[in-house]
Amino acid sequence: MQIVIDPLDGPEIAAFLQAHLDDMRAVSPPESKHALDLEGLKAPAITFWSAYDEQTLVGCGAIKELGADGGEIKSMRVHGAARGKGVGSAILRHLIAIARGRGYRYLKLETGSMAFFTPAHGLYQKHGFRECAPFGDYQSDPNSLFMELTIEQ
Repeated sequence: MQIVIDPLDGPEIAAFLQAHLDDMRAVSPPESKHALDLEGLKAPAITFWSAYDEQTLVGCGAIKELGADGGEIKSMRVHGAARGKGVGSAILRHLIAIARGRGYRYLKLETGSMAFFTPAHGLYQKHGFRECAPFGDYQSDPNSLFMELTIEQ
């Protein structure tokens, strides 16, 4: 698998991210949907990566810089056909390594609290993430789960 910085200018990643947004709209009430659209992911504070198995897009993830000491994981997604094959773990390990290389002390994330997100909860917990309080502009919400990883340097 190859994980590369993606400038978000191709139709394949646009469709992949639209499927992500469609899933989020289907399972999360509008006030609890925090997934960014394509333009939102192009913000200067965000670096976005796509994962490929040969020429096939199998997943993606991003880091939004929250400050010199930490970041937020955004838009983690694995293609349905690639789930359960280690793609999510590979992307997450890559993002953690990038964060460590940037000197971050933490990574945070927001994900849904509903059953749909249970596999994501397990993935994050497996890699050391623990529940935390809302951060940044997020508010406490029964439909959201907030998690944080302390990064050892």
